[in-house]
This record gives sequence, C-alpha cells and structure tokens, in this order.
Amino acid sequence: MSTGTEAGPGGDADGAARVLAAAEALGLAVEVTRHGPVRSLEEAAAARGIEPHQLLKTMVVRVREGDHRFVLVPGDREIAWPKLRALLGVNRLSMPDADAAHAVTGYRRGTITPLGSSTPLAVVADSSISGLVSIGGGSQGVALTVDAAELLAALGATVADVTEGRDVSPAS
Repeated sequence: MSTGTEAGPGGDADGAARVLAAAEALGLAVEVTRHGPVRSLEEAAAARGIEPHQLLKTMVVRVREGDHRFVLVPGDREIAWPKLRALLGVNRLSMPDADAAHAVTGYRRGTITPLGSSTPLAVVADSSISGLVSIGGGSQGVALTVDAAELLAALGATVADVTEGRDVSPAS
C-alpha cells in the first residue's frame, strides 16, 4: 500500500490526482493501493487484498442524450437492467462506447470513478454495497479503499437493488 499522486503502472497521474483531490474535498478517509497490471476482476481484488464483492465497478449508463449516470456495482454482481430502468423511470438505457465515456468522465475505461469526474453525474449504488470497498483511482493500477457508507453518503448516491449475482469463479 502506498499513497501519493504519482501515476500507477500504465496510468495517468492527472486522473489519480483528481481522484485524491476529490476524496479529500469530500472528507473521505481513503487508503490508496497501487498494483501492477491485472487480467481479471479476481486478480484486481487479490492485488488489492480484498474479496471480489468488495471491488466496486463504476459503470457509466446513458439515460438519454446528455444524461448519464454512474452505477456502482459490486464485483460479483452485474446490472439488472429491468431493475435499473424501473428505478430511473425509462424504457431504454445504454452504455456509451469508450470514447463517449471518456468524454463524459475524463477517465479511460478501467479507471472510471465518480470521484473527480470531469462531469458531475448522479450516482446509483446497489443496495448490497457495504463495509470496506475498493473503487477505481482514476489511473490504471490505482484504487482507493474506503468505507462504503461514507462513500455513498459523500456522493449523494441513490441506493437501490439494481444488480443480480454473477458467477465469478475462475475458468477451468
């Protein structure tokens, strides 16, 4: 574990610096973890010293033109689209391509986080998120460990049941 704002492996120092500044501005107590390249969610969780369900994936969802949301999903779950559509009161949602997600957030895929996003977006968080969690740090190989309740409160997240389980066992 280390702290600071230098870039992680293959990372963007500006992204990590924005995330850390945003966390500090929100008064969040975070622990910064830096690790090398990983090939799967399970490897990322192991590198961060956590279980897959503690690793939060930050998804960008397009509700309509010019209206995007962050959806925080535990690593062992996936978005339940009917539940999310019902929560947001829409019939259709989509995920923007990598370039559009970067244009909205200022982060590349794999580093996206609501902390320090270039465009403030509303946050939806799955109701199963609790305890200590790890969220992206704005740069490859950089993550923040933080108390989930403090994070969700600081982000003003709407907390709801918007996911379903998925099999995260390693392929044989």
